[in-house]
Amino acid sequence: MRLVQHGDAFTILLEDTELMSTEANASEEALAVMTCDMLSGRPGVQMLIGGYGMGFTLRAALSALPADAGVCVAEIVPEIITWARGPMHELTDGCLDDPRVMVVEDDVAMLIGAAREGYDAILLDVDNGPEGLTRWQNDGLYSPEGLAGALRALRPGGILAVWSAWFDPAFTTRLEEAGFTVTARTVGSRPSGTSYPHTLWFARKPAA
Repeated sequence: MRLVQHGDAFTILLEDTELMSTEANASEEALAVMTCDMLSGRPGVQMLIGGYGMGFTLRAALSALPADAGVCVAEIVPEIITWARGPMHELTDGCLDDPRVMVVEDDVAMLIGAAREGYDAILLDVDNGPEGLTRWQNDGLYSPEGLAGALRALRPGGILAVWSAWFDPAFTTRLEEAGFTVTARTVGSRPSGTSYPHTLWFARKPAA
């Protein structure tokens, strides 16, 4: 994994595959904004974000969440946080130092597996889709066992939100079979101009 800079723009590559770019971030922000809208009115929201990336999801969440919220960010690649505090510090804009934020440099699957009704929302943006691209171990997040773990980790009425570069009907089926009520939304990668359609899954745990 490497960081590439061209002028003011940054791209993170896995070998030759673009994982994320500062020029295409609308869907990452939408992942947080739409989730926060669905949680509107819940006091003391506790959110787990899997994958810091370039921080677009985190910053959008912080803008939408109240002061009594808490956000845990799990980032397993240390270089990502180093880049955020180093060459991309202006883009980061202090979000990692927000008092509502706790950064854990570990596997988000560990945090999910350890929780029992601990989160109001779990946001996953650790791969390009519901399969282990960056790490083959991430396949477990999207498996029936992984989704069952996410269901246990969520509070009643909580939301599992998953970002993907494409739509996968089989993943929708797995979410439903795990016990979630599922909505899939298509969001452009950019707010205007040339845009690629990305898929956001919002899977809600039954309220009681």
